Amino acid sequence: MARQRIVITGMGGLCGIGTNAAAIWSSMKAGKVGVSEIPGDDLDPKPRLGAVIKELPDHGLDRKRLITMDRFSLLAIIAAGEALRQSGLVVDASNKARVGAVVGTGIFGAECVDENYRQLLIAGRSRAGVFTVPRSMPGAPAGQVSMQYGVTGPVFGVTSACASSNHAFSAAADQLRLGRADVMLAGGTDAPLVFGVMKGWEALRALAREACRPFSADRDGLLMGEGSGMAVLETYEHAKARGATILAEFAGAGMTADASDIVSPTVEGPASAMQACLDDAGLKPEDIDYINAHGTGTKANDEIETKAIRRVFGAHADTVSVSSTKSMHAHCMGASGAIEMIACVGAIREGIVPPTANYREKDPDCDLDVTPNVARVRPVRAAISNGFAFGGTNAVVAFKAA
Repeated sequence: MARQRIVITGMGGLCGIGTNAAAIWSSMKAGKVGVSEIPGDDLDPKPRLGAVIKELPDHGLDRKRLITMDRFSLLAIIAAGEALRQSGLVVDASNKARVGAVVGTGIFGAECVDENYRQLLIAGRSRAGVFTVPRSMPGAPAGQVSMQYGVTGPVFGVTSACASSNHAFSAAADQLRLGRADVMLAGGTDAPLVFGVMKGWEALRALAREACRPFSADRDGLLMGEGSGMAVLETYEHAKARGATILAEFAGAGMTADASDIVSPTVEGPASAMQACLDDAGLKPEDIDYINAHGTGTKANDEIETKAIRRVFGAHADTVSVSSTKSMHAHCMGASGAIEMIACVGAIREGIVPPTANYREKDPDCDLDVTPNVARVRPVRAAISNGFAFGGTNAVVAFKAA
């Protein structure tokens, strides 16, 4: 029996380079960098760099709803609403039990936690906010999306650091193929630009001093951003039956673990995830025209990812286009893969590979065609998106023209 095809019928997103999916894609094509200076505060006056969403789009949520959710949940609700509108799907009593949501996050409701520590330890309050737990829990965005849009099918959160979005896409596709739902909202969200999280990343000495320069010889780390990306996934049969516009096909996924080190990646884990993804999608290396790299801009990640790509793609590694859009929207943690899904679908639909921004110097250890600084026009039949996380949890997803 042939495996059910899974297609994308709607996308939504917001991050430092745009507050909807179309704006994000337009910025990516233009090589626009969304990083700016984040002012210091009373705990640490030193300014930092990050990709902030400076103004949220109108969302219509009242105060009673807003006080129950942290920023990462609000971002997910906004992105999911956009994806649903593009899909043309109306959720009502007739179908709500067949619609679900899987939302990945790499952090948690960090804004809420920071607020509470300030109130308890600095302002001297004796009690935490009453919504602290439901606001901060990693599964909150999935639950909030379900409540906002009335979906009552499979709803849960996924957390695997910066591979979370890709794991969420894969989990959603599984629900569809297992017959548990006809439609799944899937993606990721994170709002990590708060004192505690930023100080943690500073301690890792992984943050860039001025710009994220993936694959460039002078790269010195990542920069952090906030954002969310969501997709409407559904079976091909369901999409066709309701006359939906199909944007692309979710072709397959590969998931592995390094089982090695909590922070240092291996070549074997990422390579096996890419190979597993190709096998799951029924694609050969030469079928892939674009790789959206994990491309964090750290010394180790980019070199190891290059080796992994060469191991899987062989001679085709010299002709496939590679880029890291984190150079523009920064590393949005658990949301990164979902924002990068927008890049993959855009590349397939328009035949344009977004660039790796901020690139300055060739690195012999990163000798792929990394699409430096300027987008490239070329046909893209299929693309993969890499997600390699702390803990050695790897998730790679494939998209192709429908």
